[in-house]
This record gives sequence, C-alpha cells and structure tokens, in this order.
Amino acid sequence: MNESLRVNILMVDDQPAKLLSYEAILAGLDANLIKARSGREGLALLLKHDVAVVLLDVSMPDINGFEMADMMRQHPRFQKTAILFISAVRMSDLDRIKGYQSGAVDYISVPVVPEVLRAKVSVFVDLHRKTRELESLNLELEQRVEQRTRQLQESESLLRERADLLELASEAILVRDLSGVVKYWNAGAEALYGWSCSEVIGKPVHDLLETDFPADAACIESMLMTAGRWDGCLVQQTRDGREVMVASRQVLKKEAGTILEINRDITTQVRAEEALRQTERLAAMGRVAGIIAHEINNPLEAITNAFYLLRNHPSLDEEARYYAQLGEEELARVGHITKQTLGFYRESKHPENVSIAGLIDDVLQLQRRHLIVSKIELDKKYFSDGAIRGFPVELRQVFFNLIGNAIQAMPSGGRLRVRMWERWNEMNGRTDLCISVCDTGTGVSPEHAKHLFEPFFTTKSSKGTGLGLWITKGIIQKYEGTVRFRSILFNGGNITSFRVILPGAVPGEKGNAGTNHAAGNETASVPPGRA
Repeated sequence: MNESLRVNILMVDDQPAKLLSYEAILAGLDANLIKARSGREGLALLLKHDVAVVLLDVSMPDINGFEMADMMRQHPRFQKTAILFISAVRMSDLDRIKGYQSGAVDYISVPVVPEVLRAKVSVFVDLHRKTRELESLNLELEQRVEQRTRQLQESESLLRERADLLELASEAILVRDLSGVVKYWNAGAEALYGWSCSEVIGKPVHDLLETDFPADAACIESMLMTAGRWDGCLVQQTRDGREVMVASRQVLKKEAGTILEINRDITTQVRAEEALRQTERLAAMGRVAGIIAHEINNPLEAITNAFYLLRNHPSLDEEARYYAQLGEEELARVGHITKQTLGFYRESKHPENVSIAGLIDDVLQLQRRHLIVSKIELDKKYFSDGAIRGFPVELRQVFFNLIGNAIQAMPSGGRLRVRMWERWNEMNGRTDLCISVCDTGTGVSPEHAKHLFEPFFTTKSSKGTGLGLWITKGIIQKYEGTVRFRSILFNGGNITSFRVILPGAVPGEKGNAGTNHAAGNETASVPPGRA
C-alpha cells in the first residue's frame, strides 16, 4: 500500500506482553503500530502522530484509561479519535457508562479474541483512511479553487455585487483594506456589533471594535500576508460596551488589496462550555466530599461509644475521666462537622424555610480553625434570624465563598465582621434581608474591582479558580437579589465589604439551616447604623 495511506494505531498498556500480543494480532492490517507503556507516553505520542484508533488499557498505574480519554477529548485535535477500551476485569454498567462519557466507542474484555479485536480495529482504520482520502480530495479542491480565484482577479466591485447574498448571512461579514479601513459591512455585522454600515465605512475596524488579538497584531497581519488566510478567535467590544468573542476567518485578496473577514459570535457557546466543565468538576468534588464524610461517620460512632464506656469505667481515676470526657466532646465536634459537610452536598428538591443565621454559623464553625491560626478576631451580630425560602446548599455556598475569601485576605490576622438585619423595601413592598461581610485584609485594587465578578478572574494567582464570586453572584441573582462590593483605605489599612441583599425574608419564622454555634459577639438590639 502507498505509504501515505498507511494509518497509525496507538496501543497503550503498561504490560509489554500485552502490547506484543496486540501487535501480533494487528500485524495484518497494513498499519503503523505505535506502542506506549503509560498514559503520559501515549499522550506524548498522540501529539507527534496522526492516530486512527487508540487501544487503551483501563487500569494503568500512572494515568488510567478513563483519565487519558478525558484529556484526549479536551484537546480539539483528538475529540473524534476512536478509542477502544481493553479491560482485564469485569466492568459494571456504571463503568461502561463512564467510559462512553469519556469518549469510548467500544469495549473489549480480556482474554482478547484476535478475530474480534482485528475486526473492530479494521473498521476504524478503514474509516480513518477514507477520511484522509476525502481530506486529500478536499485539499486538492481547495487548491484548485484558490488557483481559480487568483486567475479571476476579482476587484472590490465584484465583492459589492455579491453583497446582496452576504446580507442574508447571520455571521458578521466585512471587507477592509490592508490598513484596516472598512470597505463593506453586512447586516450580520450590524446586528452583532451595533453600528450601521454608514457609521463604520471608512473607519479602522479594529480600533473601533477595540480588538484583542490572541497574538501580536503585527504578527497576525504578517501571517495573513504570507499564507493568504488566518483563522482564530478575537475578543471585541460592541457599541453598547459588551465584550464578545468571535471565531474569525480572514482571507487576503491580493489583486483587490482587500481582506475579507467572517466573524461568528461564540460568546455564549464558550461561556456555556466553561460553566458546564466547572459545574461537572464541582459536582464531582461534592460527591467525593459527601462519600468521605459518610464513611467517616461509621468508625466515628464506634469511637464515640468506646469513649462513653471508657469515661464511666470504674478503673479510671478522676483525672483520667476528665481527659476521656474531653476526648468525647472533641469527637462530638468532629461528628457535627461531618454532618455539616454532608449538608453541603445534600440538596433538597423543594425550597424550604432557610435560616441564614444558621447557615453563616455553620460556615464559621467550619472555618474556625483558619480563624484561630490566622489570629482573626470575629465580630458577629445578627438582628434577625433571617429566614427565607430557598435551597440551603446553594445559599450556604454563597457565604462559604464570601467568608472564605475574607479569611484568605487576612493571612497575618485582622478583623472579620459579619452583620445581618432586615429592612423594608418601599419600592417593592417587601421585607429584604441584608448581610454584610467585612474584613481588614489586603483589599482589592481599583483595576481588579471591575473584574471581580467575572468568571475565571482571580487575585490569588494559581491558588484560585476565579469562579467563586461569579457563582455567588449567579446564585444571588437566582433569588432576585443583589451583591455589592466596596474596598476602601481607612486609617492606613484596607476595609473590604460585601453586602448581600436577599428579597422575601420570612418575618418571625425559623429556618432549618442549622444552629448558632460559632464564636463571636451577638446582641439583640437594633444598631444605630448598619454596615
């Protein structure tokens, strides 16, 4: 067979004997057989070769098969690469579902039947080979089209004659000269950016749109002049100040001295994909934490019973009983923290009366050790039980994010002030619940303040995901509430305050979120001024 038509098969297994057996079985497929003894080596080889199908062992010590498949699917080049999982152990339906979610197209159990393996692999080899042949034909067709286009020597007037067809396109289509001045602007561009054609003709397009290029603009222009086309993503500003991300395809028309740009808005798509990936990661972390907390409960109960029996044992003197009682009390506290952790991830299906005071106390109890280690003084005052209708888990996450950020902002000590009160909203005719969380930490600079609630923006370097405040704002907006932020200099230090306003407080009712057990100052009087 022509060497250019030979395809690559990647075999990943940590056992050399299995790799040799797969090589012997697949030797007759007229393909290049590439072996990798670990997931990391397999990923490295994927970047070097165009692979038709991957034979992937599920159980490997370094990176297992599911993890490698997940990494492959995150790379745009390998999202459609066929994956065959090989498992030496019997797999449950859940394992198979996990594999299919990771990108598997089939499973093969050990011992491997040579005929079955050869038949399954050959299907994907033939499919990949035909795909490459089709790509080759497409490339040849594109080359013929480019050659024909060069021969036509179309001018800008020809582009204008076809403008009526371009007006029907939903993408933003524009023509600019080599200096960036707009020559043509279709209806799709008007809809996306907000400027009419008459307003932008004759103006530098990327100055108008404040385009943020993925690389130096001069380098991109140089690539466009050299290769004749450029594809990539741009971040631009609309007329009303919105930031949009577009998938841009630019083609150089040398004879006319113009550049055709086709920009497709992918802002919603990118944000949805990022939110989905983060939600999946957070959900997985929640399930793991819940499982761990649940498993801790069993031995914890046995230890608690043992301490109870030990404390009342007649052989112990008073001092020993005292220490046994201390141990029993600490175990009770551990048990309470475990129940709180489970409460973070056991969401109710229907809204219920939730005590915000109890939620905040739960969070403060979980952060108690960090408060002590960082030498942070806690000043806490509730002027309402703060019962509202909602879901405890997501509301608890709001205050876990705000209080956690405040503590992290005071690594060398400071003061954490928490206030809660109710107020009557004259405009909407309802009672609102107000909660403020203030700290005397490092503060937030003005340039960071305007991005604080944007997804993936963080001031914590590599330690933060940049999603905490974004998620917090989303949850609060779900309740038709607001979150406000201020950071000021005061007496030579910084004061940072977040205020959450939740509408629809339930006056005089108690919620189910928890009990008041965190350290701090408390009073029942109404303050003269509220932070």
